Amino acid sequence: MNPSQAAPGSQASLREANRLRVLETLREQGAMTQVEIAGSTGLSPATVSNMVKELDGAGAVELAPSIRNGRRAVLVSLATGNTLLAGIAFGDRDVRVAVATGPRDVIGRQRMPLPSNHNADEGMERAARLLYDLVEKSGKAMTDVKAVGVGIPAPVDSVSGQVGSESIMPGWRGVDVADELAGRLGAPVLVDNTANLGALGELRIGALQGVQDGVFLKLSHGIGAGLVIGGEVFRGSAGTAGEIGHLTIDEHGQICRCGNRGCLETFIGAQALGEALAVSHGRLTLRDIIARAQGGDVGCRRVLEDAGRHLGVAVAGLVNLLNPSVIVIGGQLALVGDLIVDPLRAAIERSAIPSAAASVTILSSELATEADVVGGIVAAEALHAASDALKVTIGSMS
Repeated sequence: MNPSQAAPGSQASLREANRLRVLETLREQGAMTQVEIAGSTGLSPATVSNMVKELDGAGAVELAPSIRNGRRAVLVSLATGNTLLAGIAFGDRDVRVAVATGPRDVIGRQRMPLPSNHNADEGMERAARLLYDLVEKSGKAMTDVKAVGVGIPAPVDSVSGQVGSESIMPGWRGVDVADELAGRLGAPVLVDNTANLGALGELRIGALQGVQDGVFLKLSHGIGAGLVIGGEVFRGSAGTAGEIGHLTIDEHGQICRCGNRGCLETFIGAQALGEALAVSHGRLTLRDIIARAQGGDVGCRRVLEDAGRHLGVAVAGLVNLLNPSVIVIGGQLALVGDLIVDPLRAAIERSAIPSAAASVTILSSELATEADVVGGIVAAEALHAASDALKVTIGSMS
């Protein structure tokens, strides 16, 4: 047995679980007194006192004097100091990077374009360059970056840590992204699908806060879904759940980049939208289509309305299967608002079980196009907290 890991059910395992519970409570609710922590976690005051002492000794929390109900008290909060967290979100044609002290406290963000079908080395090199630049501008050092959450627009195999499809992002085939980026950045890295990170960001500080069963739809160059079940992001047995963009809509349709026919992405992905407008409008990027639609262009508005209708047919299946209470629309196409949402809602009402359709609320993302980057920061925070808890556990065993 690895001596750094406590046996399940042991006293050490229970202490570690209690520490994680205290850290998670502070992360969600901010600074609290020990009495408030005990009330929120259900742990005894004595247990909380011991946990706080150990976490303070490990530098995982900070203590500050305060007054509560007219009495002196000590506020406990997560340690920040020189701690930075980073979120990186790769797109089909860009990479976005943010540094923060927490999900609500982004201190810098940058975006850099990427060529279509770029390879992993090129993408990771640009991401690293952006992160180094942001850290330098913040007056910090890369050693202050304690963890990085990374999203890629493809299924991520939770077993191998690699892209879960050989035909989606072929330039990233066979690459252990977490390991490669950790080597470039000198910090631990967690990798997930960008739609999952979008759901994570919305769960933490966005439109999915408090939602037990919901869906985050990321609509950009490709289409993905982050599924929330029981208040947590659901990834499936191999980490590839939520690939709604590759759900077959027409088995006799066009060949998709994933190798199947008639996937949803062949109807509403950026390439499909551009091809629908090519004869009348010439070559347009996704940003062009969105901007022209917002400006009243009839053709661009029409193809986006059609996209909403096709999306609604697919989402109706999700509504029937999962019965979510909330669906959040995010990604670049969320910028057109009701142009997508209205036909999406109409298709759900037409195609889903009436009781399921009536119980679902459709909302626009509260984090706009940055939900996945924020989710990366949330993931980095959890990774750092777990690392701190492990250090405390190891220290208490030595």
